[in-house]
Amino acid sequence: MMGIIFKFIISLLFFLSCNSFTSTEAYDSLDPNGNITIKWDIISWTPDGYVAVVTIYNFQAYRHIQTPGWTLGWTWAKKEIIWSMTGGQATDQGDCSRFKGSIPHCCKKTPTIVDLLPGTPYNQQIANCCKGGVLNSWAQDPANAAGSFQLSVGSAGTSNKTVRMPKNFTLKAPGPGYTCGPAKVVRPTKFITADKRRATQALMTWNVTCTYSQFLAHKAPTCCVSLSAFYNDTIVQCPKCACGCQNNITQPGSCVEADSPYLASVVSSSGKNSYTPLVQCTSHMCPIRVHWHVKLNYKEYWRVKITVTNFNYRMNYSDWNIVVQHPNFSNLTQTFSFDYKSLTPYGDINDTAMLWGIKFYNDFLMQAGPLGNVQSEVLFQKDATFTFDKGWAFPRRVYFNGDNCVMPPPDAYPWLPNASSQQHISLLTIVMTFLSTLTFMFAYA
Repeated sequence: MMGIIFKFIISLLFFLSCNSFTSTEAYDSLDPNGNITIKWDIISWTPDGYVAVVTIYNFQAYRHIQTPGWTLGWTWAKKEIIWSMTGGQATDQGDCSRFKGSIPHCCKKTPTIVDLLPGTPYNQQIANCCKGGVLNSWAQDPANAAGSFQLSVGSAGTSNKTVRMPKNFTLKAPGPGYTCGPAKVVRPTKFITADKRRATQALMTWNVTCTYSQFLAHKAPTCCVSLSAFYNDTIVQCPKCACGCQNNITQPGSCVEADSPYLASVVSSSGKNSYTPLVQCTSHMCPIRVHWHVKLNYKEYWRVKITVTNFNYRMNYSDWNIVVQHPNFSNLTQTFSFDYKSLTPYGDINDTAMLWGIKFYNDFLMQAGPLGNVQSEVLFQKDATFTFDKGWAFPRRVYFNGDNCVMPPPDAYPWLPNASSQQHISLLTIVMTFLSTLTFMFAYA
C-alpha cells in the first residue's frame, strides 16, 4: 500500500512540475498566424527549363527583416542551374566548367540568393525588388512587406509533370531563427493587369512556409523591461543577468563601460559587418531596455511614459517597434509621439498594441549613447477594471522587434504606499511542499 501511495505522489509531483514551466515552442500567441511565405511562380517555359518569379511575403504582424536583409537557400531536386537572374543574385557561382559558350549565373547544387541593393540599374530590376533584403512587418508597413526576384532555370523540367520542386529551403533574416517546411503545390497565382481589365495566371505555383523561433535565433534574450510609478520611489530594474552576465575575465570585451576612454576605438575596431551585440556594461546586459513609467493619475484618465533605450554599440534599429499587452489598451485615448495599431490575436479581446516611431522623427533608434533612446507618452481612459493595486498598471508582456522581453518578477513591481509588501504563497507552492514532505517521509519510513 505504501508503495502505491509513493508512486502516486511521484507521478503527481512530475505532472505539477511539468505544468509549472514555460513552453519553449516557436508558437507566438500574440501572432498565431505569423509566418514568412515564399511563393514560386513559373511564368513561362524555356527549351531546357522555365522562368519563375519568387516572392517572399512577410506575413508576421510585428517581426520585420532588417539590415543586412534576407538570405534564401535551397537544394535543387536534380541538376538544375540558374541561367540568369533579375532583382536578386546568387552569392557564389559555383563550378560551371562543363558549360561552353554561355556561362550560367549559378551552377551550385545549393544556391544562396540575396536581394539587390537600392539604386540597382533599372534593367536589372523587377517589381518589388532591390530593397537590400529589408522587409517590414505586415502590420507596420504592408506595402513594403514583400520582396521579389526572377530567375531563369535550366536543365530542369519543361512541363508541370516533369518539373521538380527544390527542397531543403533555408531562410536567414539576417541570422538563424527561421525553419522552413517543404514546398507544396498550390493553386496557380493570378496576375491582374494595371488597368484591371485582364487576368493571367502562373503555369505552376508552389509555396514554402517559414516560421520563427526566438530560441533558435538567439542564445539569450535580447531585451528586458524595467518599471516605475509616481506613487513609489522604487525603480524596478531589469532582472539581473536577464540577457547574460558580465564576464570580462573569461570573455574579455563582452561589454564596454559607458565612460571608458577606449570606447571609440573598441566600437570602430569591431567592424561594420559584425552583428554580434557589443553592449554597455549593465547588470542586465541586454541590448535593449523598455521602461514603463506610470506617470500621472487623473480623474478619468491615467498616463504612461514609455522609453526604449539602446545599449548596443554596434546596431542602429530602423523601423523598430514594440508590442505591449495590457488590458486597458481597449480604452487607449492618445499616443503622443509613437504610431499605434491595435492587435487582436484573440478575436474581440483588444489588449495588445503595436507601437513604433513616426517616420523621419523617431523611427530610427540610434546606437548606444546619449541619442540612443526614443520615448513617448500614452493616455488611457479608466475602465471598470482600473486599479493601481497589485501591479495592474504594468504590462503583461513586452516585445521589441518581435522578440519577447524579460519582465521583472511580479513580486518586485512597485506597490502602492498602503499596500502590504508581504508576499503571498501560491497554492501550487503549498501543494508541492506538502507532497515533497510526504515523499521524504515515505522514502525514509
